[in-house]
Amino acid sequence: MGSLFFLLIACGRNDKPIIAFYYWKTIFKLSEKETEVLKDNNVSKLYVRYFDIGLHPENQQPIPLGPIRFRQNINNFDIVPVVFIQNKVMSLPNLDIDDLAQKAFSLVTEINTKNKIQCNEIQIDCDWTLKSKDNYLKFIERFKKLSQKKLSATIRLHQVKYFRKTKIPNVDSGVLMYYNMGTIAVDSLNSIYNQKIAERYLKSLKKYPLHLDFALPIYSWAVHIRNQKVIGLRSKINVSELKKDQNFEQVNALFFKVKQSNYKNGIFYEENDLLKIEAISSENLLEMADDLDENLAQKPKEIIFYDLDEFNLNNYEKNIFKQVISCF
Repeated sequence: MGSLFFLLIACGRNDKPIIAFYYWKTIFKLSEKETEVLKDNNVSKLYVRYFDIGLHPENQQPIPLGPIRFRQNINNFDIVPVVFIQNKVMSLPNLDIDDLAQKAFSLVTEINTKNKIQCNEIQIDCDWTLKSKDNYLKFIERFKKLSQKKLSATIRLHQVKYFRKTKIPNVDSGVLMYYNMGTIAVDSLNSIYNQKIAERYLKSLKKYPLHLDFALPIYSWAVHIRNQKVIGLRSKINVSELKKDQNFEQVNALFFKVKQSNYKNGIFYEENDLLKIEAISSENLLEMADDLDENLAQKPKEIIFYDLDEFNLNNYEKNIFKQVISCF
């Protein structure tokens, strides 16, 4: 009887991960739809891209790119500033790490002060490699000391599987980016998510020593192909609109062919160009959640969806985010 009582208590515990979102635009202003989705899913935490760090085209020194501007009050959200650092910055042979950490932290602080934002956590997003590893790990150490806050970092699948080589940054927790798994190519495979590719890495999750939360994709794009070569990625392609456009012809579930040369949303499409649609279905999201849940070392505290944008949200039914977290 006693053990049944404890089992019932355990089952009744609400230890599901929380739903959070990445916000990845340069101006923070929520649309009605975005506000509604946040409310419906009791979202209180947003990971907001504050700025990128890239290289100045002339002197090849690190510079901040596209710092965010807030157009509305966000006091009712727990904001986590995210700094995206291009890997080529961390690959610089003579990188002044102290200077970079100081400047990055100062800009985060400046944006927070200007917008009266109190934050408890900062996240660093960088797809570091073996070449940039030493600089990146030192940067994390310096930044953590400066900020005196909880620090999280994005982690890619290859960094989980080969962590003994790529090492683990000294952060409080990681966010596994469960997307961008394949090569952007002219074939019929989806480069955003591929279960077969994911399976090669999943078993490594149990051995990874750092606590991981998960970021799942809700974005889509079209791969623009000309003469069997990829010439670009086209974001926010509305498939139902494409079906109605007389300049395009649907070849199969994935591909559209350009029937006659035309401009669409400022992009020139030449006759016989192809657009390969890469999107994530609700079924894909549930499959990801199931696969991750089966391979966990420990339960995630958060599932973060990338990214909060009306265009992305319109592609899903209302309760998909709650369905996903119920898998864990």
